[in-house]
Amino acid sequence: MKQEMTGGCQCGAVRYTAQIDPEQAYLCHCRMCQRATGGVSIAFVGLPKSDMEWQSEPDWYASSPIARRPFCRKCGTPLGFAFNEGENMDITVGSLDEPYGIEPHWHFAAEKIHEVWIDTSELKRISLSEHAALSQRWIDATGEVPE
Repeated sequence: MKQEMTGGCQCGAVRYTAQIDPEQAYLCHCRMCQRATGGVSIAFVGLPKSDMEWQSEPDWYASSPIARRPFCRKCGTPLGFAFNEGENMDITVGSLDEPYGIEPHWHFAAEKIHEVWIDTSELKRISLSEHAALSQRWIDATGEVPE
């Protein structure tokens, strides 16, 4: 079932509204996505291009001869992926205003998975509030600790 969700880049220059089907969320592990994001994988949700409305247009990077990626030229936030041909595209889950509750349903390019980064449930967890010096830096600079 689709739900209307909003999102955008870190600095707010690029904004969008999309009709999202949470069942279309997945993790991509391909080397192109790893390099495009600097991460070991990227969380995407697929949708028809017709279900995507840009309130402010992103820039597009031709990441290969067959695809391009929307991003913010001001802050660099990666916003998605789209083949040059076809009716569908992907939006980065992290660019959604409220990504909580979106869960992945499959892994793509599974041959490139960095297995040690998949199940991190046993790792020690440190909240930002536990790092007093960093929290204070944020408060001094902006008056608050970011979410």
